[in-house]
Amino acid sequence: MSETIAASSNQAPPDTPLKEFWKYFSENRGAVMGLYFIVFAVILAVFADFLAPHSPFHQYRDAILQPPCWLDGGSLKFLLGTDDVGRCILSRLIHGARLSLFVGCIVVTLSLAAGIILGLTSGYFGGYYEAFIMRLMDIMLALPSLLLAMAIVAILGPSLRNAILAIAIVVLPHYVRLTRASVMSEKTKDYVTASRVCGAGPLRMMFIVLLPNCMAPLIVQATLGFSTAILDAAALGFLGMGAQPPTPEWGAMLANALQFIQRAWWVVTFPGVTILLTVLAFNLAGDGLRDAMDPKMKR
Repeated sequence: MSETIAASSNQAPPDTPLKEFWKYFSENRGAVMGLYFIVFAVILAVFADFLAPHSPFHQYRDAILQPPCWLDGGSLKFLLGTDDVGRCILSRLIHGARLSLFVGCIVVTLSLAAGIILGLTSGYFGGYYEAFIMRLMDIMLALPSLLLAMAIVAILGPSLRNAILAIAIVVLPHYVRLTRASVMSEKTKDYVTASRVCGAGPLRMMFIVLLPNCMAPLIVQATLGFSTAILDAAALGFLGMGAQPPTPEWGAMLANALQFIQRAWWVVTFPGVTILLTVLAFNLAGDGLRDAMDPKMKR
């Protein structure tokens, strides 16, 4: 008996939810690398004014299309070279990180909030209201996302604010359908029935009882939505319908430098690689987050 008590006392305490989450998340090395890159990008965005070697708008007329520092003709003053009007590419990339992460945050916040409200109400009330919301979302999904965003920006006028609004509208159906599906699977469970029997009203049922149990897939979708927002913002900027010059936005940098691709490859390569790495990092982190939060993926 004493041996049993001693053995039970020597057992390690159970992991906290945060430790358990990190245990499963860290098993995916790609997700960890993506998380590190995201943290690095956030640091660059927050301290861009201090980390950028030059102003992103200042034009050095004596260093137009100067190559990176490791090529002939380059200098340590401009590590990644300059663009067609003599602006430091590294400084513009660092300030562009702030803009791209800002776009991702605003787009995800707007689309997630609206998606939760529409998905919760349609899944909870059902009927003609649910049918109307779902058919509207189906129509939006039937249209190419970039084409729909371009149409919205064309109506509202090209600007970064309108591009953010257009992207938020385009990605809205994913959050609505995901929230509605989670509500439909949760509202038949016993704890929901018990809350209803206890007299919980519709608002309490939706936002206090149902919503916390539907957040796991929504958090994963929001993480993946960051990469979609950054990519769509870059695409609209490339097409001249997003951020307008001289704003240091990665897609606009690509559009402005496209004519110099043959004789100054660095003005196109570095913004493109930055977009690629950032989108890849958010996708990898989203995959790891899905694996860590999905009970079916846990061994």
